[in-house]
Amino acid sequence: MNLLVDTDAFCKLGVARLLDDAAGVFGARLSDTGRLPALPYMLRKGGLVKRYGRRTCGALIAHAEAMPVHPQPGSAALDPLTFNEGIDPGEAQLFAAAAEFDFMIITGDKRAIRALKPVKETHAPLAGRIVTLEAILLKLCEQLGLKDLRHRVGPLTAHDKTVGVCFSPGSSDPRVGLRSYHESLATEVDPLLLWSPAEKDCP
Repeated sequence: MNLLVDTDAFCKLGVARLLDDAAGVFGARLSDTGRLPALPYMLRKGGLVKRYGRRTCGALIAHAEAMPVHPQPGSAALDPLTFNEGIDPGEAQLFAAAAEFDFMIITGDKRAIRALKPVKETHAPLAGRIVTLEAILLKLCEQLGLKDLRHRVGPLTAHDKTVGVCFSPGSSDPRVGLRSYHESLATEVDPLLLWSPAEKDCP
């Protein structure tokens, strides 16, 4: 295991049928990508079902159950994140695991990323390991091509405002918006270093 994915990113990439592709960016398979223990349950009941619909969540359950639960981090990695109002307990577990075990983490929780800025203990172990949804979409544009990616994220535009803006019919090149959002967040959380893709031309 060298990759973790939080619930928000899992759902959004799943809606866009990009889970396997996203894992592949980091040389991983979905079957060895870590997730939160509660994810399958959350796809059956609660807020995720209300947001994405029972059919969509039902289709994602098999993917979630095929993934292992993240390894439990120790107190040294977890304690600095505990009681941080911007980071919920599940996200804290994932960040701590990424820091302790040198994993990459794909996350859609920008509030939690911002909350890491004052937690200086996390900056070195998480440097270059936090992958935003915008960053992974930029990389997948290069790998899949703009036409294919635009088609896949179509169902996601109703659930993610940023993706909806970047991939709107009036946007000829979604990468412009994706870069802008990603770079804005990277500047905001500096000196915490986010993962940024090395981009080539998008076919």
